Amino acid sequence: MESAKHAGDAAVAVSKAYGVETMFTLSGGHVFPLYDGAVHEDMRILDVRHEQSAVFAAEATARLTRRPGLAVLTAGPGITNGVSGVATAHFNGSPVVVLGGRAPQSRWGSGALQEMDHPPLLDPITKLAFTASDAESVGQEVEVAFRTATAPHRGPVFLDVYMDHLFSPSPVHEVRTQSPSPLEPDPDSLASIARLLAEAERPVLVYGSDVWMDRAEEAARDFAETWRLPVIPNGQGRGILPSGHELLVTRARGLAFAQADLVIVVGTPLDFRLGYGWFGGKEGAPLARVVHIADAPSQLTTHMQPAASAAGDLSVVFWSLGTACGEAGVKPDAYASWVSKLSESAAAAIAGDAELLAADTDPIHPMRIYGELGKILADDAVVIGDGGDFVSYAGKYVEPKQPGNWLDPGPYGCLGTGLGYSIAARLARPSSQVVLLLGDGAAGFSLMDVDTLVRHRLPVVMICGNNGMWGLEKHPMQLLYGYDVAAELQPQCRYDQVVTALGGGGELVTKPSEIGPALRRAFDSGLPYMVNIATDPQVAYPRNTTGV
Repeated sequence: MESAKHAGDAAVAVSKAYGVETMFTLSGGHVFPLYDGAVHEDMRILDVRHEQSAVFAAEATARLTRRPGLAVLTAGPGITNGVSGVATAHFNGSPVVVLGGRAPQSRWGSGALQEMDHPPLLDPITKLAFTASDAESVGQEVEVAFRTATAPHRGPVFLDVYMDHLFSPSPVHEVRTQSPSPLEPDPDSLASIARLLAEAERPVLVYGSDVWMDRAEEAARDFAETWRLPVIPNGQGRGILPSGHELLVTRARGLAFAQADLVIVVGTPLDFRLGYGWFGGKEGAPLARVVHIADAPSQLTTHMQPAASAAGDLSVVFWSLGTACGEAGVKPDAYASWVSKLSESAAAAIAGDAELLAADTDPIHPMRIYGELGKILADDAVVIGDGGDFVSYAGKYVEPKQPGNWLDPGPYGCLGTGLGYSIAARLARPSSQVVLLLGDGAAGFSLMDVDTLVRHRLPVVMICGNNGMWGLEKHPMQLLYGYDVAAELQPQCRYDQVVTALGGGGELVTKPSEIGPALRRAFDSGLPYMVNIATDPQVAYPRNTTGV
């Protein structure tokens, strides 16, 4: 288009130039010009039932497509409702731009509807949070938002626009999008890492979400295979080595981390999921040396002193580190016995699962659900986890065959992501199975957005592990105090009937033999469909970390 009708047109034109195809939103008068701009620019508008789902959908879009996601939120409560989604994007390093409405500047300070200064609220959980200066600068400032969100280390950016500015005339802003130059890692740091690897006897590689987000999955797999290093994935690092790969030792995680003498962690923080970066030290052995590698210096650990660290474009890191390993005399066969030990341990663990994955117990053991699901999942299925105990089983027993097909809330641990993530997954992967694994507690946060799936004709299979409780709280409280409070939910609550009432399909399953047929009906239905499975409330996931 030659000229913008208003600032909404300018904002949407820039968003489209950055690869945005869908605007996720919940209707609000403060942002009408952005909708008008989407109509003019032929951008899809997908409206949800709660603003959190709009931001979660934008975040999942960014994580699945590795292009920026866009959420548009109306002023005041529209933006505060989206804060958990922004925080989740912040902790996951997801490039999301949130455009917010803002009460008119001409009325500012006089008590206009939903008048609130949003950026101070968003500032701690974004790379940048600011207000557009005037109508004429909106296009330019939206570009700043996208450029900032997509630069390493990626993350969310918030920009709000005064309502009267958004409705005002604004010039087209010409966008010259270009990828940032790859950040080159320090060669001396890589040489130090290579020397540590040459000295190690029991090394382990950990691949995290940023390996996928940095488009380094092929380089990462090649590095592991070239140097014959065992791999444990974390988050969206899952699938970089596919299920069944000889170097994938997820099921020997405890042994690997207990006996390793060198752990190289790439693309994920040394947080509670990785024991805060402390490995080894079992049975009198010294602690393992730790190497931390990130896509940007800001992501390198500061709470401990690693043996070595490096930051840079992760593909470049892997290629350059491979060269450094050759120069340092790293020998792939040096770890053969260690890899064999871990592989044998992983195989034994997998074999030991068989009984519970096929369990005929009544009530249903949660593992039986994963035994049945594993028979149906396609190689390119997108699996989404939103829950506590029930979804913890997924992290252990669902091993993706391809990278980029796993979504969970990440280290922030925010429940309620599932429906927003499912909306995005169905749009991003229209021909793939999309499976949402819900705890019954998590279902209460966002199940109304099944209406969104129905209205926009987005079929998703939802599997609810329904044990009638907040499992992550009930069992620990019983252990600590001998009683529990605020941990009960309705046994066999008919969440499936909520789905059917909203226009989808669903059924309640109470017997193990019913699980497989119900899942097949769900996949064949072509609808948003919930298989609501009553599980044994006495079974608690055997976790090794509480996150504190």
